[in-house]
Amino acid sequence: MIEWENMPEFVQEKQEPFSKIIVRFDNEEDLQEFASMIGQKLTNKTKSIWHPKLIRGINSNKRYSNEK
Repeated sequence: MIEWENMPEFVQEKQEPFSKIIVRFDNEEDLQEFASMIGQKLTNKTKSIWHPKLIRGINSNKRYSNEK
């Protein structure tokens, strides 16, 4: 796209977490008790979460491409 010509390159640094932990649960009840304690929805399919809960911005679903 012509409006992007001669623009400086933008490189977004990947945000890495300060720390990561693995938490294991013996049963669904324990999982839901933990979910309640941290105030987030968790299921047996949940693989990871941010804590506190990550609030996505209004543009988080936008993607930019150089395709015409």
